[in-house]
Amino acid sequence: MTDLIEAPFGYTDGDVDTNHSTAVTLNELADQRYSRRTLLRGSSAIVAATMGGSMVAACDSSDSFRTPTPPRVTAGAAITTTAGRMVTLTGTANDDKAVTAVAWTQTGGPTVTLTNANQDIATFMTPAVAARTNLTFQFAATDDAGNTSTATTTVTVDPATLGFTAVAKNKLDVVTVPTGYTVSVINRTGDPIAANVPAYKNDGTDTNFAQRIGDHGDALYWYGLSATGTRDANSSTRGLLVQNHENINDQYLHVNGATTVNGARPESEAQKEIDCHGVSVTEVSEGTNRAWTVKQDSSFNRRITPATPMVFNGPAKGSDLLKTVYSPTGVAGRGTINNCANGTTPWGSALTCEENWAGYFRRSGDTANRTAKEVTALSRYGVTSSTGSYGWSTVVAADSSNTLFRRWDARAGTGAATSDFRNEPNQFGWIVEIDPYAPTSTPRKRTALGRMGHEGCWPGLFVVGKKPAWYMGDDSRREYMYKFVSATAWVAADANATDRLAMGDKYLDAGTLYVAKFNADGTGTWMPLVYGQNGLDGTNTAYPFADQADVLVNTRLAADKLGATPMDRPEWTATNPATGEIYLTLTNNNAAGRPLTGTDAANPRHYNDPKGTASQYGNPNGHIIRIKEADTEATTFTWDIYAFGAGADLNATNINLSGLNDTNDFSSPDGLAFARATNAGGQVKPLMWIQTDDGAYTDVTNCMMLAALPGTVGDGGARTITNTGTGGATATQATRIGAAPGVNLRRFLVGPVECEITGVDSTPDGRTLFVGIQHPGEGGTPAAPSSHWPDSQAGGTVAATVRPRSAVVVITKNDGGVVGL
Repeated sequence: MTDLIEAPFGYTDGDVDTNHSTAVTLNELADQRYSRRTLLRGSSAIVAATMGGSMVAACDSSDSFRTPTPPRVTAGAAITTTAGRMVTLTGTANDDKAVTAVAWTQTGGPTVTLTNANQDIATFMTPAVAARTNLTFQFAATDDAGNTSTATTTVTVDPATLGFTAVAKNKLDVVTVPTGYTVSVINRTGDPIAANVPAYKNDGTDTNFAQRIGDHGDALYWYGLSATGTRDANSSTRGLLVQNHENINDQYLHVNGATTVNGARPESEAQKEIDCHGVSVTEVSEGTNRAWTVKQDSSFNRRITPATPMVFNGPAKGSDLLKTVYSPTGVAGRGTINNCANGTTPWGSALTCEENWAGYFRRSGDTANRTAKEVTALSRYGVTSSTGSYGWSTVVAADSSNTLFRRWDARAGTGAATSDFRNEPNQFGWIVEIDPYAPTSTPRKRTALGRMGHEGCWPGLFVVGKKPAWYMGDDSRREYMYKFVSATAWVAADANATDRLAMGDKYLDAGTLYVAKFNADGTGTWMPLVYGQNGLDGTNTAYPFADQADVLVNTRLAADKLGATPMDRPEWTATNPATGEIYLTLTNNNAAGRPLTGTDAANPRHYNDPKGTASQYGNPNGHIIRIKEADTEATTFTWDIYAFGAGADLNATNINLSGLNDTNDFSSPDGLAFARATNAGGQVKPLMWIQTDDGAYTDVTNCMMLAALPGTVGDGGARTITNTGTGGATATQATRIGAAPGVNLRRFLVGPVECEITGVDSTPDGRTLFVGIQHPGEGGTPAAPSSHWPDSQAGGTVAATVRPRSAVVVITKNDGGVVGL
């Protein structure tokens, strides 16, 4: 037999175990779930040498035998903020190995849209809330072993507040906005809006304003476009900007200013001036880093000028009062002029308002060829100039068949009305509806809404089954406030109609026009301007009305007859999208228009606001009135005065009735608009923009725009004030005043030298605001402009001869939030 050899070192041939080691076997090791460290510590060196670390690891790694550790996450500290603000959620996730996925989800509160929800840092816009509201969010992280951990955080949202520091009054030649905002400039006077139109030289030699941005940009409104170029009311990155062009700075349009040769205006100069008026439609879009640009060759771009063909619709269509040599049937119209404020419709059309049109016409020495009624009507509307504002009627056209210039001569000849332009003034003073999405469509003048110096035509709230209404001011001292109520109840589906002008036919061509009477007790009445009612017929001795067309063509005379309340220059209207209350700016009045003995509850002040050594008696700083109705069909209302314009230094008891201070004092309110209801700025307690067109306070500051969060009609009370006239004479007047605005009214913007701030709208998300800057440097000359804006906006040195231009500024909040909040 073979002897077994016992020695310190043995071997095996696979059949006989010659290793008598006392170490545990692998099976035992596995059974005992020993770690590699235990094995190496207690086993012989040969085991370590022969098996090696990697082999042991393959059999049993330490990670595979212990309980997995999930990621360690945090969701950040709780946050308290207000509505309309951008919030940043910051999560952290750490793991022994790799984190393969993270995600933010909302777990409570009003739903918001999270941006970058699959990253550590996500953002969202806080929603509108009526009271303190908690929003909760969960942050989750998953590692490569599939383990997930979560953490939560809370964001507390309070109701909206004005979220900026007031801009100081100033007389700088720039647009000043609060810290945290950025200003850029688009749509300057003369900018080309058609392919191959050259850049504007701004030296008086430029032509072809029918394809350029007009002068004196005024009211504006955003109409959204989809990526495919169709209407998208919710688009905030691509859209059409529709803007009025009210008037001109003629000294800057020509090389050496406007000229006259042998008593006649040169045709080329007059053509340029005419084309600078009207409306522009331009396509604008947001690009990289939120930079906004205008697409010069867009098929949507359009200029509507005083020469653009139009048609009349409504009760006055075809009336003898509209017939001219150009329009012998009284149906065709030609152009629009002095377009100031605006309006809109839910079906996506634009409404533009013809304001101070009367002064463009030449009329004198023709009384013998006119009836007494005609003379009364022309005088009531101010068509009394011997030459017209710019003398366009004096042009001798190269083409004798061109009546574009002769039309401004409203003198009556001995022939019929269709042989001259005696009725041309009656073709202006209307609300004009335009389809911005259809650049070849023919605008329509909606005669059912009356003829006046239209300033503002804003709709009330649209309620299914209720007849919608549009609210209007007539911009002249001692004129009236109006509303038009459609004959057709609102159908929600009509908001999506593709034939937008047909919707205008449906809702704007038939209805009732009313004029307002404000009572001393804070109530008011809407009085219908309907032929055959309340003396509006042939028996009216001041002006015998022939029919409803006559009432509408001569709306002011009809309102006179009904005893409407004369107001202190009623201008823009705006509707609070949450309450439906209507606001109206009353820009100012002088001592003749509002004498000491001629105040009333709705126009209560007569005082002096000295400008240097000059006295300014009357109501030089203006005020804002508001009304509350049961609905748009109501014929009664209640009212109070939201805010009185005044310098902070004026008497707080009888003049500065709203308690204004250096952060919010203003003068001559004009433009007015609420934030859109599609964002937090227009919900719950909506934000309102107030713009000024001032001459009374310009010794202290340039014109401005303020932001407000107004309350409601009746939140103040009755008060009696003492007015003081020249020589110290006094008179008392009772009125109704809203709660003092306080911190809910704040100066947001101050414009450049000699400008008016006019026109404001935002994208639907409220993150981009468009504001019109009109006629900077209006008092300068071609050789010595008094402003160099917008060139001056960039800072640095600007040549002393650079001419100013009206333009639109684009304002964005640097953190991406809602502008103003």
